[in-house]
Amino acid sequence: MDWHDPVMDYCERHDHGFWSEPLNAFTNVAFLMAAAAALVIWRRQQKADHPALALILLTAMIGAGSFVFHTVATRGVVLLDVIPIVIFIYGFFLLALRRFFGLGVQASVAITILFAAGSHSIDSFIHGLNGSVAYLPALGAMVSFAALLWIGPGSMAMAELQRRRTGRGLAMAALLFALSMCFRTIDRDVCYAFPLGTHFLWHVLNAVVLWLLLRTAILANTTFGHGV
Repeated sequence: MDWHDPVMDYCERHDHGFWSEPLNAFTNVAFLMAAAAALVIWRRQQKADHPALALILLTAMIGAGSFVFHTVATRGVVLLDVIPIVIFIYGFFLLALRRFFGLGVQASVAITILFAAGSHSIDSFIHGLNGSVAYLPALGAMVSFAALLWIGPGSMAMAELQRRRTGRGLAMAALLFALSMCFRTIDRDVCYAFPLGTHFLWHVLNAVVLWLLLRTAILANTTFGHGV
């Protein structure tokens, strides 16, 4: 595989031009808006929250990397698109274990490593859904965390009402993420009926998903008093 090989994976792209995916490219502004909105919430808090700030910066990087991928569109620059997303997924997973469930560092890291290994296995052995299979573990994690927060005892430092509010935030994010995955999956199947495709909706909805996750994590840190 040549890193300079062009990528023609999306309905909107019909040639190798820089602006061949204008809608897919410009909708990445939504990630920058999500990062900016989350930063406003972060700055209102009374104490430093460095993990959340790191995830906010990653959200902006997701938008920038995806913009480059949907304009340059080569096998090499796909890394700029994928790497920030992967880091965000595992970073938020680790933070959720610490902040929402009060697990120790060693347990949280170990579970995150197992989650990453399992996610890689699923992506390696199961194909289809126009590449959306890779995101199923993240969706499953959001649903599982939301359910555990809603019905389980959670962290001893979490009041029941706030625990359920956190679970509700994750559930909303999971619902939107499932919808966005649907749009990502059907992108190439709707080309004849809708030449612009539906991948741009994946960007817009995912930006809202990331904002919801960031908001939930930031508010949880303020309410529950955890530093991580």
